[in-house]
Amino acid sequence: QFLPIAGELEVYPDFVSDPVCDERFQKEGKLLHKYKGRVLLLCTSACAMHCRYCFRQNFPYQSHRGYESELAVIKEDVSIHEVILSGGDPLSLSDDALEEILAPLSSLVHVKRIRFHTRFPIGIPERIDESFLRLIEAVPQQIYFVIHCNHPRELDADLKERLKALQRLGCVILNQAVLLKGVNDDSATLKTLAEELANSGIIFYYLHQLDRVSGAHRFEVSEERGRALIKELTAEISGYAIPKYVKEIAGEANKTPLLHSIDCF
Repeated sequence: QFLPIAGELEVYPDFVSDPVCDERFQKEGKLLHKYKGRVLLLCTSACAMHCRYCFRQNFPYQSHRGYESELAVIKEDVSIHEVILSGGDPLSLSDDALEEILAPLSSLVHVKRIRFHTRFPIGIPERIDESFLRLIEAVPQQIYFVIHCNHPRELDADLKERLKALQRLGCVILNQAVLLKGVNDDSATLKTLAEELANSGIIFYYLHQLDRVSGAHRFEVSEERGRALIKELTAEISGYAIPKYVKEIAGEANKTPLLHSIDCF
């Protein structure tokens, strides 16, 4: 998932630098507004790990310090009910830097939910320490953490313990994964991942079809294969443990489901 190979330099016409058209939705320097009622704040360009299939690896991150203009937009737009902290990875920031974002958001009555999109705990679970937990506990809004875990080997005991500490504070933990060739494109791996998440009280939120970013062609799994895998999972595990299989299509009002009707037992 992380080691670059020379084959990434091969050109495939359908694989482009900005497959989800993020730049089209920049409302302010670090603020994206794609979907109704929620905005995404690109807190930083830094990550704990550099996934070779990352759809935002070519994004022109804003280098200016601070978030004053972005927070001003959120303050003025009362239709915004949810703020998503992403990047990069928001947990790459120090607690002091995160407090610069969370403290102003905490005072906004129209913001009901704050969501972290993070892969950081997979690589460095100790980032969720006592200081960070105190920071989260002080936020009055409902907090959601969406981790990015693609394979059950990424879920070790230390990570589960740190996420459990967030759950004890009332945070909702979800997981999103990307369907990746040679990583998790078999039903046994996805079943184990789904069950490990369910056993830890983590909701398997999305299984994403690969975004066609330049250099990531080696990871692509066909949508037909993806639908077959979800159907296989449906026959094996409880419905609440099955992720929504989705694709992002630039300009659509939401993620596009790739499997519309399955029976879950």
